[in-house]
Amino acid sequence: MSDLMTPSVQEGDPVKVPLKPLGKVLAVTSGKGGVGKTFVSANLAAALAKRGQKVLVLDADLGLANLDVVLNLYPKVTLHDVFTGKAKLEEAIVRAPGGFSVLLAGSGMVEYSRLTPNVREDFLRVMSGLLPHYDIVLLDTGAGISDVVLFAVSLASEVLVVATPEPTSLTDAYATIKVLVGEQQRRVIRMVINQTARMGDGRAITTQLQQVLDRFVVAKPGEKVRLVHLGDIPADPSVRQAVMKRQLLIQTIPGCPAALAISQLAAKLEETLIAKPS
Repeated sequence: MSDLMTPSVQEGDPVKVPLKPLGKVLAVTSGKGGVGKTFVSANLAAALAKRGQKVLVLDADLGLANLDVVLNLYPKVTLHDVFTGKAKLEEAIVRAPGGFSVLLAGSGMVEYSRLTPNVREDFLRVMSGLLPHYDIVLLDTGAGISDVVLFAVSLASEVLVVATPEPTSLTDAYATIKVLVGEQQRRVIRMVINQTARMGDGRAITTQLQQVLDRFVVAKPGEKVRLVHLGDIPADPSVRQAVMKRQLLIQTIPGCPAALAISQLAAKLEETLIAKPS
């Protein structure tokens, strides 16, 4: 696959990003942990699958993977086994309860906590094997701006930043966006604000972030970074219920406010991302 052609990387060489982003790949990321990124990834995948899309979620949080916990899955084969050559890629792909596929990392993969040439090449090999078989691949990345997170994000054609209204979350979201603009020349970043208290809060927050970016972050002379407010997910006690039971909200309580919001997010993504040619 031509999109995956990159110069060979030798041990000790500086890692350069970005690669040419791959079509139909959405990186779901965040500035800080605990904002519901994996919850959004899993339920968004289920909502897209319900709309007839063939979806795979790859757990790209190699050090602290927890997608398996959210989905109540106990995989016998993980991404670690594929990276080390102990298993074939297709053996590690598991069917999730929501009608989509997952490729689980397995937690505590310390050797993958930094981006070595081997990790980079393993990632590229896996992605090249996945893309022909799915309408969209969601990358559930780690939080923050480590080299592994930034590399995973660099593989995506679109980026979705999940944040909450908390000041620490917004500060870290801004820092993440700033790095993505500077290092990956991102011009458009999609935003989802989770756990909002009132309708319209998320759009107001996105507007405030946009104003700060307009003042302090320049993509190119005369070119601004554009934040696209994809939607809000309201604070909803049903979310905690589903998470504690390790169930997908979209399946167990589809009529609750948070589930309806995620369904709307899926519809917007289908229209703007999946419908576009690669």
